[in-house]
Amino acid sequence: MSKLLLIDDDRDVHYAFQRNFVAPEIELTTASSGEEALRVIPKLKPDLVILDNRMGTGMTGLETLRRIRQSDSKLLVILMTAYGTTQTAIEAMKLGAYDYMLKPFDVPKLKEVVLNALKAAREMREGTRYNFEPGGRPLLQPEDLESEIVGQSEPMRDVFKLIGQFASTDTTVLITGESGTGKELVAKAIWQHSDRHSGPFVAVNCAAIPEQLLESELFGHERGAFTGAVNQRIGKFEQCKGGVIFLDEIGDMTPATQTKILRVLQARKFERVGGNASIDTDVRVIAATNKVLEQAVAAGQFREDLFYRLHGVRIHMPPLRDRKGDIPLLVKYFLHKLTAGQSAQAKSIASSAVRTLERYHWPGNVRELESVLRRVYVVAQGDVVLLKDLPPEVTGEGASASPVFSAQSATGESGVSDLAALARQLFQWARRDPKLKIIPAVERELVIEALKETNGNQLHAAKLLGITRATLRKRVEKYEIHRELSIK
Repeated sequence: MSKLLLIDDDRDVHYAFQRNFVAPEIELTTASSGEEALRVIPKLKPDLVILDNRMGTGMTGLETLRRIRQSDSKLLVILMTAYGTTQTAIEAMKLGAYDYMLKPFDVPKLKEVVLNALKAAREMREGTRYNFEPGGRPLLQPEDLESEIVGQSEPMRDVFKLIGQFASTDTTVLITGESGTGKELVAKAIWQHSDRHSGPFVAVNCAAIPEQLLESELFGHERGAFTGAVNQRIGKFEQCKGGVIFLDEIGDMTPATQTKILRVLQARKFERVGGNASIDTDVRVIAATNKVLEQAVAAGQFREDLFYRLHGVRIHMPPLRDRKGDIPLLVKYFLHKLTAGQSAQAKSIASSAVRTLERYHWPGNVRELESVLRRVYVVAQGDVVLLKDLPPEVTGEGASASPVFSAQSATGESGVSDLAALARQLFQWARRDPKLKIIPAVERELVIEALKETNGNQLHAAKLLGITRATLRKRVEKYEIHRELSIK
């Protein structure tokens, strides 16, 4: 049974709640002041408090809310008022209110908010929190918190093996992978485990620096080398002596700069812009790109000789959608990271929220996951992140959750636009992965999703897909989907 405590000095409000919240699963208790409520709460231990802001005497609702939150941060509180102001709403949410409502109530809306809050209170109980430690074995080790590169999936184990194999050498390394997969973290891990760990680690984003400035940024310039060069400038290669330089997004480098990088790799020498003297360099180069350099070479956009110089040691960072088993581990890591250095209590997360995070396709990869968790960490009331705290694009309620078709006919203007956007995204994936065969991959995923949507009912799934049941069966057999979904 859920316990609901109403705090209001208006007897008519008490009566309205008694009429609308009479149910076997809800126990309603009322109080007429904040002071009375603070005496009742420790004995009653309610699941939800509904609190009026302006009462005749004694504490205001906001002061009562502050006192409740100080004594029990897990207790959900809805603040209501007939005198709504912007300041009151902002202050209520700052103090940790679950919601803020105006009088007079829209009764169906009030019921919806209260029932959702009671459901959230149930989810916040200990039994619904995600168990990060199956079998009593901690998933997150102390060294994971220090290294920042987290994962236990097979693709990540392969990455760790390669880091270990090549860290102690001075070989140039090329790290490939989509944006947001953590390529710079791999570069840092190589540096930390190398003989150069006592030297500097310098990261340069080649895509973020204007073309006319990148060469000067990397190699420095002499005074008077160009307009505005009033002093000599030391470039990153000189600053990084004895350490590691990380050239991120090297695929965006101009041909002229590519030539200079090739010379550095071959001869370990370079010249400053506007200078003639060759400068020796003692730097290990680690490069990264989210482009398929083989295609850039074929298109004449990237030097073939530089590509082969970089390609000697290659580490590929898998996209998050290919290592979804790491999501619970990453969630725990980021929640721990968000609490570090703060007085706030660490938040846990509901199992339903973790399952939803595991279903999402994560086009922005680990960087997007961290961004989502930063947001929900702030939004979540209490010490548990709930499913309702996740943004709509992740839960599937927003337009950007995944490629979504218009409700109009696919031959209509909006439907065609959605299909075209989806096709462009698929071709972007194909360019990043030359082995991807788009049509079979899409067909297989559509069949799987249709069967999931219909709980394995092949007749209904076939109707969703616009094909016959016989055709669906052939696709199930062709792609061996029965193994994945246990379909007989």
